[in-house]
Amino acid sequence: MTFTTNRHLSRRSFLRAAGISLSLPMLEAMRPAIATAANKAALADVPRRMIAIETNMGILPQNFVPKTAGRNYELTPYLEILKDFRNDMTVFSGVSHPEVDGGHQAEMAFLTAAPHPGRGGFKNSISLDQLAAEHIGDRTRFGSLPLQVGAESYGSLSFTRGGVKIPAEPSPSALFARMFVQGTAKEIDTRVEDFRVGRSILDSVNDRAKQLQRDLGARDRERLDQYFSSVRDLEQRLVRAEEWEHLPKPKVTMPAPKDITDKNQLIERVRLMYDMTRLALETDSTRLVTIFVYTFSAVPAIAGVTAETHSLTHHGNRPEKLEELRKIESAQIEALGGLLGGLRSAKEENDTLLDRTMVLYGTCMGNANAHSNTNLPTLLAGGGFKHGQHLAFDTQRNYPLPNLYVSMLQRLGIGTDKFASSTGTMRGLEMV
Repeated sequence: MTFTTNRHLSRRSFLRAAGISLSLPMLEAMRPAIATAANKAALADVPRRMIAIETNMGILPQNFVPKTAGRNYELTPYLEILKDFRNDMTVFSGVSHPEVDGGHQAEMAFLTAAPHPGRGGFKNSISLDQLAAEHIGDRTRFGSLPLQVGAESYGSLSFTRGGVKIPAEPSPSALFARMFVQGTAKEIDTRVEDFRVGRSILDSVNDRAKQLQRDLGARDRERLDQYFSSVRDLEQRLVRAEEWEHLPKPKVTMPAPKDITDKNQLIERVRLMYDMTRLALETDSTRLVTIFVYTFSAVPAIAGVTAETHSLTHHGNRPEKLEELRKIESAQIEALGGLLGGLRSAKEENDTLLDRTMVLYGTCMGNANAHSNTNLPTLLAGGGFKHGQHLAFDTQRNYPLPNLYVSMLQRLGIGTDKFASSTGTMRGLEMV
């Protein structure tokens, strides 16, 4: 996929109307200006990216997890589908989020690792992508892109520092318009004014909330602190959106997609959203994407599948139900292979887009039949790690999956040694 921008852009673009100096992302059109300025440091700044995907109905472990550890592991049926990417990915077993339970409720903690999501009074925490966005989100038009594919518009993997869910975009056509349809000067002015009105309203509400704070009890003050955190997050997003609204959007050769409205065309909908994701990264519109694949009530249009996905996960080890579930999950893995292939075929300087993009694929349940939230089938592809192995940990006393998240944050260039319940970085996973 190719795209173009206005030529002869400088690294720093001044937004005179807003009185703000905004540093642009690295674009091909900027290379000559940078080279003549002998700015070697900027050229050495390699963009790093992340896609995090959760399929919420589990993955049959017997079809996913290899029986042997190390680099010479034997491919399982699902990994056989991804055999062309064997050296581009690492498979994990015996991992989970400590204290994350609640069966299906754990889906909201997939990227947060917040404990006990199934309990009353649960409060979520910041998700992996949003923590990363606090550090690198200002380098692109969209600090992050929370996306969702499923039978209904439901759920998101992205949560603010205050634990508030960020709505995920379910429409590929709406996403395409946001990324690539420029709009007229009048439309841009209208959107900018909307952003400013929104900030003005937030200021007013914020002031009134602060007046109430001194008269509240401890629990209410805690809730209000969470509210203030959410307001600050929203304010920052509005400011960023206003700044970027003045800058031209990338132009792509791909025509605007049409949304697939049939919920049972689940796999086609997943593929389409994966295409939009690749396009978002290829144009550097964002560097952080989350995709929540919600399969609950779909009867995927796959030969031999007759039942909806959730009922099949409660298979009771009946062969006919396991076979239907295998077909659904195999199709999901094939779609993942399409995403990985698209990233690997896209070039960025001397690397592929896959070299610079971590793709996390996993689930909130290790055994959906029993609603178990341990032993989560997980893989990580791309992103500049030494892959080609199966890292197997104790299936009775699981290794913390948040350790992988720390390694991912560090690969993004974020200097941290802690995320949620982590105890360090992922043991056995090394950067290239």
